[in-house]
Amino acid sequence: MTVRPTTRFRLAPILVGLGGLMLVGIALASSVQAAPALRPPAQDQPSNDYCLGCHTQQGMSRPLDDGSVLPLTINGEGFRRSVHGEEDIACVDCHADIEAFPHPEFSGESRRAVTLDLYAACEKCHAEQYNNVLDSVHQAALAGGNANAAVCTDCHNPHEQRRLTERQSGALLPEARLAIPQTCARCHSSIYQTYKGSVHGAALTGDGNLDVPTCIDCHGVHNIQKPTTARFRNETPQLCAKCHTDASRMSKYGITTQVLNTYVADFHGTTVTLFEQVSPDTPTNKPVCTDCHGVHDISLVENPATGIAIKHNLLLRCQRCHPGVTSESFTEAWMSHYVASPTRFPLVYYVNLFYKIFIPAVIGGMLVFVVSDIVRRRLEARKGRAH
Repeated sequence: MTVRPTTRFRLAPILVGLGGLMLVGIALASSVQAAPALRPPAQDQPSNDYCLGCHTQQGMSRPLDDGSVLPLTINGEGFRRSVHGEEDIACVDCHADIEAFPHPEFSGESRRAVTLDLYAACEKCHAEQYNNVLDSVHQAALAGGNANAAVCTDCHNPHEQRRLTERQSGALLPEARLAIPQTCARCHSSIYQTYKGSVHGAALTGDGNLDVPTCIDCHGVHNIQKPTTARFRNETPQLCAKCHTDASRMSKYGITTQVLNTYVADFHGTTVTLFEQVSPDTPTNKPVCTDCHGVHDISLVENPATGIAIKHNLLLRCQRCHPGVTSESFTEAWMSHYVASPTRFPLVYYVNLFYKIFIPAVIGGMLVFVVSDIVRRRLEARKGRAH
C-alpha cells in the first residue's frame, strides 16, 4: 500500500517528538548515575557496611522527649564478631522500617520506651524463645505496668551478643554459662552478691566450675516462673535432685546421691511429696531443701559458721518450725540425709538388716509351704483315684 504524502507529514512531528523524549531520558539517566547514591547500587537493601559507615562514628546520638539522649554509635568490630554478624543478619532485618538514608522520622519518650518499642523485632527469628517469655514472670511484671521488667535486649545486646550455644548440638557453651550470673546481676545485683558467696556461686564465679548450678538451672531461661508460689516451693526437692542424684557429677566431690531418697523417706519429705503430686498449688508447712540449706546463700554443711552439719547451726534451723526446742539433742533424733550404717545410727541399720532378712524368709517360707501343700494334695488325689 502506498502511503499518501499527507500521512507522512503527519507522522514526522510525532517521530521527532519521540526522538526528543529518548534524548531527554538518556540525559536524565546520565545525570542520575553521576549523582551520589543514597543506597548501594544493584542491591535490594543496604548492606551492613553501608549502615556501619555512619553508625560507627563516635558520639552519634539523638535527643528524646524526656531530655535524655539515645546513643546511636555501634561498635563495628563487636557487631562483626557477634552471632548476628557471624550469621550475616542484616541491620534492616531488625530495623525493618529503615531502607535508606535519610531515615524515617523517629521519636521516643525515653530510652526505655525505645527499648520496649524495638525488642519485639526479636520474635521474627526467635519465635520460640519470644513466646516462652510471654509466659514468664518478667512478662507478667511488664504487663502489670513495670516498664523496667526485663525484655530480650536487656539480657542480649543485639549488636554485640556472642554465640551462646554450639552450632550443631545446641549445648550451652562454657563461656556463656560462666556469664549467666553477671547477666542476671544487671537487675538482681543484691541476689548476685549473695549467690557469689555461696558454695555454688564461689565455685562457678571463682573457680570456673561448670558442674555447679547457675541461675537458669533453678529458674529456667525464658519462661522463668515466680519463685514465691506454692508450686515452686513444693517442687524444690525435685529441682535440687536434678543435680544431687546425678551419680557422675556427685562422684567427683564425694557427695551422696541418696539425698532425695532419704528426704522422701522422712516425714517431712513424704508430706511435701504428697503435696507436690496431689495438690501442687497448695502450700505445705513442712520444710523443703531451701528451708534448711538456704536459697542463694547455700554453704558447705561443714562450714563452722553456717553449715548444718554442726549441731548448733542445725538447731537454729529446726527452731524455725519448732520454736519450743532448745536442746541440741533434738537434732540427734533426725537422720537427715545420712544412710544408716554400723557406725552411724547403728540401731536403725541393724533393725533394717533384720527386716531385710526376716521378711523375705517369712514370705519365702510361706511360699514353700503353699507350693508343697498343693503338690501333696495332688499326689494324694492321684493315689485315691488309683485305688
